[in-house]
Amino acid sequence: MTDNADTLWIRHPLACADPDAAGGIVIQGNRIIERIPAGGQPTRPADHVFDASRHVLLPGLVNTHHHFYQTLTRAYSPALNKALFPWLTSLYDVWANLDETQLAIASELAMVELLMSGCTTVADHHYIFSGALRHAIDVQVDTARRLGVRASLTRGSMSLGRDEGGLPPQAVVQDETTILDDSRRLIEQYHERGDNAMITIALAPCSPFSVSRELMRESSRLARDLGVRLHTHLAETADETDFCLRQYGMRPLDYLEDIGWLDDRTWLAHGIHFNKDEVQRLGRAGTGIAHCPSSNMVLGSGMCRTLDLEAAGAPVGLAVDGSSSNDHSNLAEEMRQGLLLGRLRYEPGEITHDTVIRWATQGSARCLGRSDIGGLHPGQQADLALFTLDELRFSGAENPLAALLLCGAHRADRVMVSGDWRVVDGLPCDVDLDDLRSRHDQAARRLRQQL
Repeated sequence: MTDNADTLWIRHPLACADPDAAGGIVIQGNRIIERIPAGGQPTRPADHVFDASRHVLLPGLVNTHHHFYQTLTRAYSPALNKALFPWLTSLYDVWANLDETQLAIASELAMVELLMSGCTTVADHHYIFSGALRHAIDVQVDTARRLGVRASLTRGSMSLGRDEGGLPPQAVVQDETTILDDSRRLIEQYHERGDNAMITIALAPCSPFSVSRELMRESSRLARDLGVRLHTHLAETADETDFCLRQYGMRPLDYLEDIGWLDDRTWLAHGIHFNKDEVQRLGRAGTGIAHCPSSNMVLGSGMCRTLDLEAAGAPVGLAVDGSSSNDHSNLAEEMRQGLLLGRLRYEPGEITHDTVIRWATQGSARCLGRSDIGGLHPGQQADLALFTLDELRFSGAENPLAALLLCGAHRADRVMVSGDWRVVDGLPCDVDLDDLRSRHDQAARRLRQQL
C-alpha cells in the first residue's frame, strides 16, 4: 500500500459483522485503514464511495480445507452412500488417472465457486501425484494467480500404499525423497511471507493410513526449517482410530504428538474423534481444526466438538472439504450447515450465527497462521464479502446477519480480494461461466471414461 493511493469508503452497510464498522470501512490500496461507527463519516473525505446500504458486509470468508480435483467426481455412483474408507477405495482408481489439464479445470471451477460464495482465501490439500500429474501445485498456483484469489496450497503426499498396509493403490504413492524434494522446491519457488501474501505453501502428508511415520517426521522437520505450516487429516472416523491402534499401537493424537506435529504450526482436517483429554491437549498446543460439517454428514463420520475445542484454546475454522464428499464448494452454504449441525451437539444459545461467521473468518485465518485476514480491523487486508438480501428466501427477515445463515445465502453480490473487486453483481470477473462449466463437464466425463 502507498500513502497516495486512492481511498474507498464502503458506506453504511445494511449490516456488518463488526459492530465497530456499522458505518462501513475505508480502504486504501490493499488495506483497511479505518472503521466507521454507525452514522459516522471518515476522518478524511474518501476519494470514492461504494453505497453498501443494500449489503451485509463480512470479512472475506476463509476456507481451510478442500480437494479441488474432487469436483470432477461429484455424485459418483460407485462412491455413494459409503463411509470414508470404502468411499476412498471406490475413488482412488479414478483419481489415479488425473492429468494436469483436468486438475487445472477442476481447480479453476472450485476456486470460482468459492469466490462466488464470498470466499477470498482458498485452501487446498492436494495429495494425488502420478505419472501424468507431477506438477499439481504449480498448476494450482497459476490458476489462483489468474483468478486473483488468495490461496494456501498444501503439498500433500501419500507414501504408504496397499503393498505396505496403507489404503491407496501403488499408482498414487510416491517415495519419500521425491516428496520431500518437491516440497522444498515448491516452498522456495512460491511461498510468500508477511502481510498480503497471496500464495502460501504448507506441507500436508495425507493421513495416518496413507503416509509412513518417517515421512510425517521428515515433513515436520522440513516445515520447521523453512518456516511453513503443517496440515493433515486426523481423527475423522472411528476406522482411523482402529487403524492407528493396529498399525502404531496408539490413538491418532498420540501418534501426532509422537511424530512432532502437536503444536501451533499445525491445523487438522475434521478432528472429530477426540476424547476430553485430547481436546485439552489440542488447546494447549494451539493446534487448529478445520471443521467440515457437510462432509462429516455425507460420510456419516461424526460431529466435531467445536465449542469444546475453542474453549480449550484450539483455533476452529470452517471448510467445505472435497467436492466428492460435500458435494459443493460453497462456503456460505457451509456456514448454514455448521450452524444446524452444531445445534445437535450444543444448545441454541451456545452456537449462533455469530459463532459460525467467526469460524469462517477469524477462526479460519488463525488456522492458516494469518492475522492480516479474517477481520475488518485497520491494517488488515481489504478482503471483503458483501451479500444482498433481495431474493425471496430473505423476505421478512429482521436480522440481516442471522438471515445469511438461517435463510440460506449462497452467493455474494460483491467480493473484494486485496483491494480489487473479483466478483461484481454476483459474477466473477474475467470468467466465462458457461465455458468453464462446459470444459469441466467434459473433463469429468473423460476422467470417468479412463477407467
